[in-house]
Amino acid sequence: MKLLHLDSSILGDNSATRAISAAIVSSLTAADPSIEVTYRDLAAEPLAHLTLDVLGAPDGTPELAEFLDADVLVIGAGMYNFTIPSQLKAWIDRVLIAGKTFRYTAQGPEGLAGDKKVYVALARGGYYGEGQPGAAVEHAESYLRAVLGFVGITNPTFVLAEGLAIDADTREKAVSAALAEAGEVAIAA
Repeated sequence: MKLLHLDSSILGDNSATRAISAAIVSSLTAADPSIEVTYRDLAAEPLAHLTLDVLGAPDGTPELAEFLDADVLVIGAGMYNFTIPSQLKAWIDRVLIAGKTFRYTAQGPEGLAGDKKVYVALARGGYYGEGQPGAAVEHAESYLRAVLGFVGITNPTFVLAEGLAIDADTREKAVSAALAEAGEVAIAA
């Protein structure tokens, strides 16, 4: 089994999503030591923004090949200015390719990558969940659910830490709870 681990936080050692995504990978590899992990740090080695030559590449990109080859995807994504980091968006632009990960039909688009299990470590500085005052401007989880659904991945698992910018105590409790949840993902899988 192959696992592709992506981190996109620009916060380095202060990143909650990096810690949470690492805990998810650790849980999965502890449960199955034969898992082959490929790691890509999209902040340390950012991809260029999408250009026509990349979009028009008939065989796609190395990022597309890694994605298609993976059975499991673990994404670390902070919410910056209501959405995902641009580094993660640049990666997504390389894997949403017509004819490879989705196709257009008379009935609408059809996802072609639905056989993957996806875990997303998501962190937000405030409270943006359903019923919260900030819910209307939450475009990180909603965007990732839409993008993953578009390629046929309809049941991603989100491990969420939010309220991280409220105060140190709130951050510590939220990250601790998310790390505990991340440590249990292999049991729930």
